[in-house]
Amino acid sequence: MTSTVPALGTLTAEGSALQAVLLDMDGTLVDTEGFWWDVEVEVFASLGHMLDESWRHVVVGGPMTRSAGFLIEATGADITLDELTVLLNDGFEDRIGRALPLMPGAGRLLAELYEYEIPTALVSASHRRIIDRVLTSLGAHHFSLTVAGDEVPRTKPHPDPYLAAAAGLGVDPARCAVIEDTATGVAAAEAAGCRVVAVPSVAPIAPALRRTVVTSLEEVDLTFLHGLMTEMR
Repeated sequence: MTSTVPALGTLTAEGSALQAVLLDMDGTLVDTEGFWWDVEVEVFASLGHMLDESWRHVVVGGPMTRSAGFLIEATGADITLDELTVLLNDGFEDRIGRALPLMPGAGRLLAELYEYEIPTALVSASHRRIIDRVLTSLGAHHFSLTVAGDEVPRTKPHPDPYLAAAAGLGVDPARCAVIEDTATGVAAAEAAGCRVVAVPSVAPIAPALRRTVVTSLEEVDLTFLHGLMTEMR
C-alpha cells in the first residue's frame, strides 16, 4: 500500500456519516476494461491461440492472477503465469501510453472531492506499475492513498484492498462510499462493510442492500454520496 500524496486534511463536515470515498480504477474512472481484453487477445494470438469472445465476461473486471490463470488453462498455452503477467502489463502500458479516456463524470467528481477535502483512495486490482502510469492522467493529488492489487495479500473479490484503504485513511469502512463497476469489485467492497455505488461497465449489477446502481458517474456528486450515507443512519 502506497500513499501518493499527503493526507488531504480534515474529514467531512461535522455530523456527516461520510468519512471517505474509495474508487476503483479500470472501468470506473478510466475507460480501460476493453483495453485489457484487447491486450489478452493480442498476447494469446502471438502465442498461437485464439480467445473465445464468451470468455470475456470471465476475465474482465477480475484480478490478473485469476484472468491470466483462466486463459492459460482454457487455451493450454505454453507460458507461466509470471511470464504472462509481464506480457499483459507491458501491452496495457503501451495502450494507455497512446490513449487513456476518462469515464464520463470522472474528472468532475475527482475535482469536487478534492475541492471539499474528502479523503479519497484509489483501490485497484491492477498492479502498482499500472496504477502509477494511470495516475499521471488522473492526477495523483486527487488521492490521499492508492492501493494496488499486488500490494495486498488477497485482492478483489476479497475485502482486503478496501479494508487496507480504510485503515490507511483512518476511517470506518462502514462510513466509506465505494464506487465500483464490476461484480468482483462490488463483492470486495461489500465484504469490507462499505456502502457501494455500482456503475456497471461490463455486465449488469442489480441493486441490493447497501448498494445503489447508477448508469454513469455523471449521476454521482458529493451531495449524492452524503445522501446515501445519511439514509443509512
